[in-house]
Amino acid sequence: MTSMKNYSSFLYSIIVATLFLSSCGDDEKPGIDTEYPEIVVTESSFPLQCSVLERGSTVQFRASFKDNVELGGFSLDIHHNFDHHTHSTEVNDCGLDPVKTPVDPMLFIQTYTIPSGLKAYEGTAEIEIPEDIDPGDYHFMIRVTDQEGWQTIQGLSIKIE
Repeated sequence: MTSMKNYSSFLYSIIVATLFLSSCGDDEKPGIDTEYPEIVVTESSFPLQCSVLERGSTVQFRASFKDNVELGGFSLDIHHNFDHHTHSTEVNDCGLDPVKTPVDPMLFIQTYTIPSGLKAYEGTAEIEIPEDIDPGDYHFMIRVTDQEGWQTIQGLSIKIE
């Protein structure tokens, strides 16, 4: 009976020591990225809220992106706002034209990769504005995604004349 008691005490001591030693040390895993990336709008960004783009022209998109760990990519989406819908990201409406039915609106959707390992990136893209599209109110949507998959969206109200 005593040997069984000694064996149990010995086993208990081993378990306690193992738990104590495994809880010590610097083997912590890196934290999971839970922060959204940022779209940084400066005076050199383009377009800005209420910008006017000309049909038949080529414009140069510019914006800065930042993340706490690593950026992944960004995408641009230009679509009509002839029905005055919102995306809850616009600051103001820039004085909307009357509601109208689209005939030949512009639709631009493009995704761009950001080189690996970057926490900050200056995004650029050349965008052709077709000459034969409907003029009027449009949304210019900017999305940036980090490597973890978090995404930030910014919508701008623009006009195409």
